[in-house]
Amino acid sequence: MKIHHEGRGVLVVYFIILALLNGALFYLFPITLLQYVVLAVSIVLFSGVVNFYRCPARKFEGDKSDSIVASADGKIVAIEEVYEGEYFKDKRLLISIFMSPLNVHANWYPINGTVLLKKHHNGRFRAAYLPKSSTENERSTVVIETTDKKYQILLRQIAGAMARRIVTYSNVGNIADIDKHLGFIKLGSRVDVYLPLDVKVMVEMDQKVKGNQTILAKFDK
Repeated sequence: MKIHHEGRGVLVVYFIILALLNGALFYLFPITLLQYVVLAVSIVLFSGVVNFYRCPARKFEGDKSDSIVASADGKIVAIEEVYEGEYFKDKRLLISIFMSPLNVHANWYPINGTVLLKKHHNGRFRAAYLPKSSTENERSTVVIETTDKKYQILLRQIAGAMARRIVTYSNVGNIADIDKHLGFIKLGSRVDVYLPLDVKVMVEMDQKVKGNQTILAKFDK
């Protein structure tokens, strides 16, 4: 299992701090149960950070030409027709994935195509599962056009109560590839995807999905 590059520096810092703390406790003080408790807690905490920044190698094996693939690990918390007012300014099908702190937090491109828009919005840090988080929280918007130029979709990375940093690698003109990372969100958060109304939905509410693996919907080819 790889460690995502967003976490390598963090892990080095955590390791040094915990190593110095435990080394000092064992070297400077008589050995008691306390030192072993601190060591155990340190191992658990460090393992938790490693787990958060894990980055499993994945490759989508389905048909990329008509598939809209989950951009993140998590749970489906919304499948509904909504008005998208930032870019399309019309009705779209919204599919939302809520990511818990235990999920892989790398984000993949949901389709193959070209990036038309990238925009960051400052905002609040309310719980990501709340509907208003999509328009009020710290967020990053990416619009992608399919390779055949028939469809456009909007993807929104949304910060949550715990997530304080959204990283978006996409830039206007970049080639989007389902097997490539679009970005990374630290701690719990949410990814919204706005799709054409005529897509065929392939998931259901509360379903657990895997980034780069689960098909959210299919274009009407």
